[in-house]
Amino acid sequence: MPPQNCKQNTMKFFCFLLLTFALFSCKPKNNLPTVAFVDAFEDATIGKAKLGFFDALKKAGFSEQQKTINVLYRNAQGSDITLNQIIQYCKAQQPTLIATCPTTPTIAALQNIKDIPVFMMVAPKPDLMKLNNSNGNAPANLYGVGEDLAYIDTSFALIPKLLNKNKRLKVGMIYNQSEPQSVDALNRIKIIATAMNIELEALPVNASADAQLVTQTLLSKNIDAFFANPDNVVFASFEVIIKKCNDAKVPVFTSESGLVARGAVAAYGADMYAWGYQAGEQAAQLLQTKSTTNLHWEMVKLRKKVYNETVAKQFGIAIPEGFEKM
Repeated sequence: MPPQNCKQNTMKFFCFLLLTFALFSCKPKNNLPTVAFVDAFEDATIGKAKLGFFDALKKAGFSEQQKTINVLYRNAQGSDITLNQIIQYCKAQQPTLIATCPTTPTIAALQNIKDIPVFMMVAPKPDLMKLNNSNGNAPANLYGVGEDLAYIDTSFALIPKLLNKNKRLKVGMIYNQSEPQSVDALNRIKIIATAMNIELEALPVNASADAQLVTQTLLSKNIDAFFANPDNVVFASFEVIIKKCNDAKVPVFTSESGLVARGAVAAYGADMYAWGYQAGEQAAQLLQTKSTTNLHWEMVKLRKKVYNETVAKQFGIAIPEGFEKM
């Protein structure tokens, strides 16, 4: 090779190295706080919590549009492997805070990250997620908004009240046996069903891909109603569940207002947008004060009874006063 060409190639390679170094080692810094938000999967109901969270931040003066925060958003698309990779990535980026929705990102974040505030939403109390230590204390970096299972009682009790049939009812449900709060909810519903003289048919499901077959199996048992348990599998596969139940002329009840908008008859439970907004107000306080002093995780504040007018008419179910139409 001629000396001139060799010199040109050497210079090109040197420039390439400089460019590579600039791209990968010189991250742009604008000194703005960074808010990481981790979603477990795409879901219309869960998505309302994310909207509420960022609306609360915006009201407090924090948004990408206002150029007052950086937002790092990642969605695991239902993959546990991807979720763990996302959590490790967020940990490496050292954001100001991490928001998690719903349960699985919250658990993954708190198991792997101890030095970054985690703001949960659409998740149960830390003890129900098995996150409390031997002294019964929640992780020190846990904030945001959780829920207990007390509302399940009221939600499940809607079924005999609204169906109003003069017979012993048979109610079917699926539950995610790998999700702690789903199993806890099942155990609570078993007690409630026994007390109300309701026959409960419950089948386990571990992935949304299995929901159609398991729901069909439940429907073959001649159930009078389907109760949509609040877990990730039900959220992710609800359209499949509702179609199967509608085809079999079996009404669906739930404890999540967002699922009523997607086809369930009625619910008593937390409003997803308000849930996310409440968590966002906490996160905004951290951004404003740059401190977690006086912050702690808290219970969801807004619960309401809601119904789907179209679906109620479809099944001939009369809705009493005190319910809000979706």
